[in-house]
Amino acid sequence: MLTKFETQSNRVKGLAFHPNRPWILASLHNGSIQLWDYRMGTLIDRFDEHEGPVRGVHFHPSQPLFVSGGDDYKIKVWNYKLRRCVFTLGGHLDYIRTVFFHHESPWIVSASDDQTVRVWNWQNRSCLSILTGHNHYVMCAQFHPLDDLIVSASLDQTIRVWDISSLRQRSPAGGDAAGDMQIRGLINQARGNIPAAVNADIFGTGDAVVKYLLEGHSRGVNWVSFHPTLPLIISGADDRQVKLWRISETSAWEVDTFRGHLNNVSCTLFHPRQDLVISDGEDKTIRVWDQNRRTCLHTFRKESDRYDAKGPIGRL
Repeated sequence: MLTKFETQSNRVKGLAFHPNRPWILASLHNGSIQLWDYRMGTLIDRFDEHEGPVRGVHFHPSQPLFVSGGDDYKIKVWNYKLRRCVFTLGGHLDYIRTVFFHHESPWIVSASDDQTVRVWNWQNRSCLSILTGHNHYVMCAQFHPLDDLIVSASLDQTIRVWDISSLRQRSPAGGDAAGDMQIRGLINQARGNIPAAVNADIFGTGDAVVKYLLEGHSRGVNWVSFHPTLPLIISGADDRQVKLWRISETSAWEVDTFRGHLNNVSCTLFHPRQDLVISDGEDKTIRVWDQNRRTCLHTFRKESDRYDAKGPIGRL
């Protein structure tokens, strides 16, 4: 262990590394968000506007912003230079599990216990699309690092890869842009006020379509991530397994399974530069796997604590 940060909260629910600075955000069960310098081991700032646990947090790749989502059903966008929340996005009807900025477009993707994935435009503060189809809590949703895709994981035991290219293709232009946005906002508001199962029947899936449905886990899926450069997906679930998937232009399939965790797998990620997979579980371990051999290289165990935090790897 290189550095330990201690704070007055039962659990850390989410983590995010700054893309350039030696900073880490920690979102806490007590509703606070803390900004730490992990080299100095010092607390830089804290942000306290959420009511209840904050489960998801993420830095913007280039702007002095970060986004958070919590059990108060709210998504908040913060400016850490101004040291305040600049606006709040409302629409989810249950706990928000994860929030992520898009690497290029002014978008945020959120996953929620209301069984939906939502895409937001943070510049005009509107909901662009509501992705329905999961029939249980959506635990995680992330953008693809390059392509117009979103991957989501749910307790319905499935992983879905969504094609969102239509969001970019139909971006409003010209004099009717404001009217189009207003109409789209009313539609999305209506969609958000009825059950997800009914949404698909009434509104269809014009904004985003399911490109692949990945089935293989025998219990709920807690986390899913794209590989930064290869056509691969990694997932972790309550069946104690980490699964590796491959996608192509026309199909997707399961490649292999990493076995070794003795309890639910909470989070799993690809290393950004090495052929490694990192996972953490409720068996109080963090495990490092050889991506190619599918073998466990290292196990970090702490008997007195449970690893519960989730977040992308930034500066490893």
